[in-house]
Amino acid sequence: MRSRKFSNTDGSQGQAAPGPSPKGSRKAWGGPALSWEQSRLAWDAPGLLAGVDEAGRGPLAGPVVAAAVILDDQRPIRGLADSKTLTPLKRERLHDEILAKALCCSIAQASVEEIDTHNILQATMLAMRRAVDGLRLRPAKVLVDGNRLPALDVLAEAVVKGDALVKAISAASILAKVHRDRLCRQLDEEFPHYGFAAHKGYGTPEHLDALLRHGACVHHRRSFSPVAEALARMAADGAHGTVVVQTVSVTATVVQAGR
Repeated sequence: MRSRKFSNTDGSQGQAAPGPSPKGSRKAWGGPALSWEQSRLAWDAPGLLAGVDEAGRGPLAGPVVAAAVILDDQRPIRGLADSKTLTPLKRERLHDEILAKALCCSIAQASVEEIDTHNILQATMLAMRRAVDGLRLRPAKVLVDGNRLPALDVLAEAVVKGDALVKAISAASILAKVHRDRLCRQLDEEFPHYGFAAHKGYGTPEHLDALLRHGACVHHRRSFSPVAEALARMAADGAHGTVVVQTVSVTATVVQAGR
């Protein structure tokens, strides 16, 4: 029998004691029926619930972005789902509706420098923690998409596939995705030869080819193998085309919304 991961209020992690599986599954958090492993902890405290998700762990460039959302039960939002399953237009519309209707929202990020220094997993946890810390209202519990938790001073639970199961996490995934896509369009204006607006920093053939031809810019993650390999090839060929531009890293919460 499997047990579930939770976070103590001091940020440490433990396992929920296993118990008998209930008959069938039950609905939780306003989403579809969940399995026993994903149902609520027996000792959940009543209060505000925040959903947390990230965008941008896999790309070769740009920050990793995280969002935290506390929805308003009195102002439901139709169509919330995993951001990856939505069209760009639908995501944009839901993004604006979430900001208008949620009790509060927070979007934060960890910079390329932090990704290269700490690794992408730790940078993602850092962005998530910043997003939760940036909420105007303190949640009684935080639900995080995936199977890992950032260090938080509030009860938290990791929910596998939470962006498809938990409405607050779905909302967070949409905010994080739209915000990061907008950042990539800004990067594209600064460095149009990389095609950031099209591939959002992911390692597409076009992006890898641009890395070989132009080297890496300040927004590329040098700890990621394709970027490191491209720079090594340029160094071996005697090329000195790496783009260097002074920039200011933004690592704090960048968006707060809510009533």
